[in-house]
This record gives sequence, C-alpha cells and structure tokens, in this order.
Amino acid sequence: MTSTPGNRVLAIIMAGGKGERLMPLTEQRSKPAVPFGGKYRIADFVLSNFLNSGIMSIYVLVQYRSQSLIEHLRRAWRIGGRIKQHFITVVPPQMKARGGWYEGTADAVYHNLNLIHDFAPDLVAVFGADHIYRMDINQMVRFHQEQQADVTVAALPVPLQAATGFGIIETDHDGRVTGFEEKPKQPKPMVQDPRHAFSSMGNYIFNRELLATVLEEDASKPGSHDFGRDIIPRLISSHRVMAYNFCDNSVPGIKPYEEPGYWRDVGTLDAYWQAHMDMLGAAPVLDLRNEAWPILSDTFDGPTASFARAMIEDSMVGQGSLVTDAKISRSVIGRNVHIEHGVEIEECVILDGARIGANARLRRVIADRYNVIPQSTHIGISLEADRKHYKTTKSGLVVLPRGQTLGKSASNIRISS
Repeated sequence: MTSTPGNRVLAIIMAGGKGERLMPLTEQRSKPAVPFGGKYRIADFVLSNFLNSGIMSIYVLVQYRSQSLIEHLRRAWRIGGRIKQHFITVVPPQMKARGGWYEGTADAVYHNLNLIHDFAPDLVAVFGADHIYRMDINQMVRFHQEQQADVTVAALPVPLQAATGFGIIETDHDGRVTGFEEKPKQPKPMVQDPRHAFSSMGNYIFNRELLATVLEEDASKPGSHDFGRDIIPRLISSHRVMAYNFCDNSVPGIKPYEEPGYWRDVGTLDAYWQAHMDMLGAAPVLDLRNEAWPILSDTFDGPTASFARAMIEDSMVGQGSLVTDAKISRSVIGRNVHIEHGVEIEECVILDGARIGANARLRRVIADRYNVIPQSTHIGISLEADRKHYKTTKSGLVVLPRGQTLGKSASNIRISS
C-alpha cells in the first residue's frame, strides 16, 4: 500500500507515557513498551497500522523509562536505508525550548518542530502509542482531504453511561467538531445516536502549516500544552476541525465474529488483562491471526512451544515455552515460559521467561517477565492472603512485578525488559 496520493504524510508517535495506572508493569518501562499478547509490545499496534497503511516516515517520541522501548524498536523496527522517506526514528527529549521534560503532548511535538520543517510534509499524523486496535490510516487521511479539514480527530462512539471517563467531542450533523470536554460528568450524546457519545482516540491529522503555527502560539502561553485539552478546543471556533468515526474504518481480513471497531485503552491493569481475554477462544472479539493486516514485532530465536501430557483450553502459548503435565485454561502465556507438572493456570497473563514450579496454582494473575514461582505456591486463590504480599486490583487481579534476573534455572535466551 502507499499513502493517499497528493498527501505527503509524516507520522509523529507519542510514546513517552508513564503508565502509572499499570504499575508495577511500568516500574522499569514506559506504557508503550509493556509486553502484550505473548509476543508484542503495546507500541507494535500503532506502528503496524502505519506500515500496513504504507506510511513509512515515522518519528517516535519517547521520554519516561524509555530504554526498553528503544531497544525493542532497534531490534524490531529497522526499516529504510536507501530510501530516505522510509524510516522509523526514535527521538529522545531534546531539551531545546524550555530546558526541561515535555510538559504535554503538544509540547513534545513543539520541541521537535525542526523535524517537521525539515521533512516538509503536507500532513502530520500525531498518534498515541498505547492502545490496542487495527486501523487503515489512509482512510482517515482521505476523509481529511475530502472534508477539506484543517484538523481531523479520530473518534469512537462509546455508550453514554461509560463516556465520563473519556474526552468527549461534540459535532454537528456534518461531523464538524463544535465542542470538546475532558471527562464530563454529563456527556453530551452524538447528534446521530443519542445512546452514545463521541470519544476522542487521541489520534490527529493536521495540515502542516497550521500545526506549526498553533504549537508556537501554545508554547508562548501558560497551560497544560496538551492536544486534547488545549490545541483542539482552541481551533474549534476558527478552523475546520472534523471528527473521523473510527467505526467507518475497515481493514482487510477481519473475521465475522470479531468486534467491529475494536479499540481498547489498556491504561489500567484490569483493561490490560481484559484485552488479553478478548483474544482467546475459537471466535475471539480480537483475532490477531490476520495475514492481511499483521501486527508486527521482533523475532525470537526459540523453538516451537512444546507440550507433554498437558491440557490446554482456550489459551495462547508463546514460542519456546514448555508445558509439562499441567492444565492451562483461558490464559496467555509468553515466550520461553517453563511450566512444571501439576500446575493449574486459569485466566492468567504470564509474560516471557517465567518459571512456574510444580503443583503451583494461579488464578487471574498477571506475572511480569522472569518471575520464578516456587512449587506448590497458590496465587489468586485467596485474595485476603494475596493482598498482604502482592499488588491486587479491586476486581481481584493479582499482579507480580518483573523478576530481578534470569537466574540459574532460566534459559540463556535473553529478552529485554
């Protein structure tokens, strides 16, 4: 695929989020670098969407705890070479303007306006790196062009009762944005559908000249320097700001049983866990087995997963893992995980390199990489006991932080944090 004719598109990926609500998974890495789905990082989804859309000029802006993501991008996302317009480049904070960390999403792009000026695109796509979804970005670009928009905001209808947790967009009958409110107590419904409100996805397409002008103006004023809170509301009255309905987007290879317009903000531990559960079973609402729109990631030089007298039900098991005489149901197991005899695992997310000793029982557990769980350990069985030793959520998930080292019992195949 190629980007829409007549539009030279530059992508700016915002990948600097702390992800504080995902602690302890973000104790040593940023939110976009958190592993997902047995082999991916969260950031792989937005990058795959751009590459599958044929948009291959991409700057990735990092900030907090960025080394893990930088290493992943170095291994997994090396493109370009002789073609100057094909690149994925990591951009650490430049400390150019006010000499400190980025103060908001708009401030991050403002600090790197030189990159936009040098590339001289027609359009700049500013997208987040911390959501799970598939999207043909060219369709949003075409919508932007056809509507003669100055700015286009990707938006998703959400049930009115759940809309209080999102930035809500108001539009007229033509889809032009007329208002924006961050996490309103009484969200205003969509004009076309009173049962839903229009939630901003935090993904924007700007005409390049306007973006540069508005960022320079924003930098000269006090504020949060955020696209959603500052930039978009400021442009509504003076420019043509359009809302692109994500439900109108269509990518090839989607199965009939999948949820149309699947998009998840995995910013909490419960949402992160639920998104994993969404991939399981014979007819998952999110099926990653899509050759027409693959989610790409780094390669792993391990053998095929092995099972000996194991019972596996509605689960995914990563490459290099070994399961011996154990029972696994509705779980996602990462790469190079060893599970010994007598183990029972139910509705868990076990990340790479874990070792689970004989006769252990785990239920609704998220275990970060390199955990070594001793034999006969029970986690998730008695929440009252678990709360004394582990991080737990209100819904009853138990979360184990990343193991310190691979240890003597672990494989010598190293996977970065």
